[in-house]
Amino acid sequence: MSKDVRATVAELADQGVVGITVAWADNNGITRSRTVPPRGLPSAVRTGIGVTPPCAVFDSHDAITFGHKGLGTPSGDVRLVPEADRIVRLSGQSGFAWAPGRLVAADGSDWPYDPRGVLERQVARAAAAGLTVRAGYEIEFQLTAADAGEFRPVHDGPSYGPLRTLAVDGFAEQLLRDLDHNGIGVHQFHGEYGPGQFELSITAQDPLTAADQQLLARQTIHAAARTHGLRASFAPLVETGTVGNGWHLHTSISRDEVNLLEGGSGPHGLTDDGAAYLAGLLRDLPAVLAVTAPSVASLLRRRPGFWSGAYGFWGPENREAALRLVPGSPFLGAGRANVELKPSDASANPYLALAVVIAAGIAGVEDRLTPPDPVQQDPGTWTDAERAAAGIRLLPSTVDEQLAALAGNARISAVLGAELADAFRAVRESDAAWAAQRSPDEVVAGHRWLY
Repeated sequence: MSKDVRATVAELADQGVVGITVAWADNNGITRSRTVPPRGLPSAVRTGIGVTPPCAVFDSHDAITFGHKGLGTPSGDVRLVPEADRIVRLSGQSGFAWAPGRLVAADGSDWPYDPRGVLERQVARAAAAGLTVRAGYEIEFQLTAADAGEFRPVHDGPSYGPLRTLAVDGFAEQLLRDLDHNGIGVHQFHGEYGPGQFELSITAQDPLTAADQQLLARQTIHAAARTHGLRASFAPLVETGTVGNGWHLHTSISRDEVNLLEGGSGPHGLTDDGAAYLAGLLRDLPAVLAVTAPSVASLLRRRPGFWSGAYGFWGPENREAALRLVPGSPFLGAGRANVELKPSDASANPYLALAVVIAAGIAGVEDRLTPPDPVQQDPGTWTDAERAAAGIRLLPSTVDEQLAALAGNARISAVLGAELADAFRAVRESDAAWAAQRSPDEVVAGHRWLY
């Protein structure tokens, strides 16, 4: 046992921690975990915690699909190894600590289905090109009374108004305190547009930290909600016919600590490399969103006119655009420009989502792409002929279309690797088969409490 791990065990025991929850996200964006007592931490760090290999082919409803031959039997074992340097004592759950984990093969070697390793490879690829990526999430969620049989929003007051946050004053106070104690920086928190909907923006970090904090923020929100007799839903849609919950993914790219999305002579201050990064995202967008908004509920959420990225185009500060450029300005200060991906939600594995975004953007830089002209309007209000003339198409709107876009894009499929890409396909097809037997209302209800 290393000195650092020994010290961590002693510190956690002194703080009254009785369990360390080690978490990872599966191919549905669902958090899975194992919990060990502090005295079990050294063993977990050294040799991991046993996990069944079919965890990579669980669908959204916990059915194990055997559509991927690589994990077609119940035999075998993989190991979940906690990232010991990222252990956080959970504010709001005083007896527990939390850590992200990585999945390794039984002999400790890399396991091709481990999402953290997928992201690490893309971060390394960016670094090899002299580029640094920063990422941050806007997290939308909706609150209902914990004992409600159906979804009953905590407040229907004016969108963005203080009455909406006043209705959950105790929850909001605890949440902001807990997030701060758990090391998650917050830009702002407010009541959003939908019924009982709120949004939390967390500060930009390196991609691995951003993905870790996405999982930790979710845990923190759930715990604070439970304490105040509430229940939080991050589902892409909580009710049909209403706005959905996005987990909008913001990224920026820099070289030598200079943000390439601002300070250039290109449109809206883009440098050549910044424009190429955006163009790479746009080029691969149909395959990217197969990973960043992969569920059947994601497809129900992504509708024209709902600011959810139904069409494949970009625009500066255009909230209907799938890719919204947030330009820099002297008022905001240097380094603030970023690109927001709208088709992104809680059903995405955050490590895989960030990995494909980085890969698409870096490929654009490598290929020196130039983006098409930006759009400042809502193409959903145009005629088919007007959209065709502008080269704007509806993004994939069925599971089959999304999987075809992913399989047909060698750049994005290669990010996942052959084994993981096929497991991901099998899971999506299993979800589609489940949804085919149900109405949209039943599909939405079946995803309401998964994330």
